[in-house]
Amino acid sequence: MKFIKNLSLSAMAGLMLLLASCDKTKPYEIVTPSSEAHFIGKDVQVYAVETDPVPVYNVVIGTTDVSTTDRVINFKITSPSGAVAGTHYTIDGVGTDGTGSVVIKAGEALATVPVQAIYSAYTTGRKDSLVFNILASDVKPAGFLNPITLVLRGPCFEGSVNLNELLGDYLNTNEDFGGGLYGPYATAISAITSTGATSGTITVDNIFDFGWAPITFKLDWSDPANRTVTLDQQEGIAGGSTIQLDDTYQVMVRAFEGEVGTFSVCTQKITLKMQIGAKDASGGELWSSSLYVVDLAR
Repeated sequence: MKFIKNLSLSAMAGLMLLLASCDKTKPYEIVTPSSEAHFIGKDVQVYAVETDPVPVYNVVIGTTDVSTTDRVINFKITSPSGAVAGTHYTIDGVGTDGTGSVVIKAGEALATVPVQAIYSAYTTGRKDSLVFNILASDVKPAGFLNPITLVLRGPCFEGSVNLNELLGDYLNTNEDFGGGLYGPYATAISAITSTGATSGTITVDNIFDFGWAPITFKLDWSDPANRTVTLDQQEGIAGGSTIQLDDTYQVMVRAFEGEVGTFSVCTQKITLKMQIGAKDASGGELWSSSLYVVDLAR
């Protein structure tokens, strides 16, 4: 279905020339990194508030070097969701304005900010975000992994869907086209639209991993135990050459009879099911008899 490009001979020749020009006997300048402070881990981190007592979550701050003296790193916390210190979480030493500090000791490069969620605030599925930002202090704030967002969430309920949680990249997408497996590869949900209290649409980019246009799907969670993903027929997705026809044909997709996809906000996984077809210049249609299944996962 897809293919992998090989390195060209000219690229290989260039690589060999570069390797041949290296002189391992010649001393090279050692570059010492500047002293900068940054967070450790992903730029979005999740703190599950599911048991009582809630385990402490440590937000880790690091530096790019080690010093012979103690260094103070200042930071500030804000909450776009409206989380309030003392009501939803506690952090020792953080003032009412959200500012605090940690000390990275001499000879070390890490320090932690212990966050303690308050269990009773999250028993109904509440979700909050805390944004941590390193401020100017003894060490310059780095231009990477700063700021970061810590997401606090209680037990996940599939019936409580915030479509915004589905936005973003799905780097572990796999597909099955009539038994032909392919993946993992990257897709993304680039847009969402609410169409009701328990329905909406998502627009998915890079399905098929071969230059197809985005495809829109309909989500319905009116029955939380039977969440569905369906689609209407969409045409002009790509040229026919992407499915081994010529480009007098245009790729199209539609629902596959008797097959419905599903999704989970808790696991961040989405299963799309569809039928692939092609339309020629005269309007004639061809449809594959094989089910095309695409599984999106983070």
